[in-house]
Amino acid sequence: MTVDDRLFGKTSTGERVFAFDISNSNGLSMTVITYGATLQSFSMPDKTGSIQELTLGFRELSGYEGEHPYFGATVGRTANRIKNGKFSLLGTEYQLDLNNGKNSLHGGLEGFNRRIWDAYPFVIGKKAGVKLFLESPDGDQGYPGTLQVNLTISLDEDNNLEFSYRAESSKTTIVNLTNHSYWNLSGAGNGTILDHILELSSSSYLEVDEELIPTGAITPTAGTVFDFTNPKPVGRDIKAAGDTGGYDHCFVLNNVNTQRAGVLFDPASGRQLVLETDSPGVQLYTGNFLEGVKDRSGTLFKHSALCLETEEFPDAVNHDNFPKNILNPGEIYVRNTKMHFEIIK
Repeated sequence: MTVDDRLFGKTSTGERVFAFDISNSNGLSMTVITYGATLQSFSMPDKTGSIQELTLGFRELSGYEGEHPYFGATVGRTANRIKNGKFSLLGTEYQLDLNNGKNSLHGGLEGFNRRIWDAYPFVIGKKAGVKLFLESPDGDQGYPGTLQVNLTISLDEDNNLEFSYRAESSKTTIVNLTNHSYWNLSGAGNGTILDHILELSSSSYLEVDEELIPTGAITPTAGTVFDFTNPKPVGRDIKAAGDTGGYDHCFVLNNVNTQRAGVLFDPASGRQLVLETDSPGVQLYTGNFLEGVKDRSGTLFKHSALCLETEEFPDAVNHDNFPKNILNPGEIYVRNTKMHFEIIK
């Protein structure tokens, strides 16, 4: 395992952003940058040995400072949408910044994806990675409490990419942290993900309204286009999945402990991603709004890549029947997600 650090660039205000290049002996490599605690790059061989980039992103910092759909970013304090940007805790109503129409998305206008995190590389045996730290002050984007966040992103010799989150708050608040990488196992910019085969350990999903906010209904997937309990191509039923022409839904995972949540397989390359998490849900987003967006691979199109965002239930604080993502002082928020990569020939 190796870790090399370098200057990735300077922000428009002159702040330095660092990159950490991490690789193993199997040809897998990744780059993490301190801007947004972002997975800037992830590459691996296919069944012929050809190494390709698998994620969407930018070569230069300016791309991440501009408007983009959260390429590779750590999003928080709360991933996904909060209806009208409002919630109540202990009798107090809080109003968040609105950055998705009349709703709050992925932490607000200046969420964790737009912060420069402190970072420390490490190599421990057959694992290498970066430990990242961020302090979000009381009132940040409207959220109560000073939140201390620790995130470890690592790669090991068994081809496991891991995200380990920990957070503590000075006041009762809500937390929902995830990584927002866009994956195309055929290679970023190389066609769509419609022929990728997906399996999810989920027998129900969260129904959403026209603004992609959960209605509160937890709906069985059996007999619907949302049934991935048996592997099927992502594109088989995608046109019927929603008004945006694809999936943008939280799938309720069948177990509450660390589990095999899903498998994504690309027959063309032989690459396979096995997802494990202790989060209660995973948001499947099939890149429905990527048409015309530009990244390092060129101009993208609808369904160029997909996201598997392990998460708490979206808008959970506003639904009594959802497991709560409330963090009290003295408690520790802990979540872990593992992506195991392998080649199926």
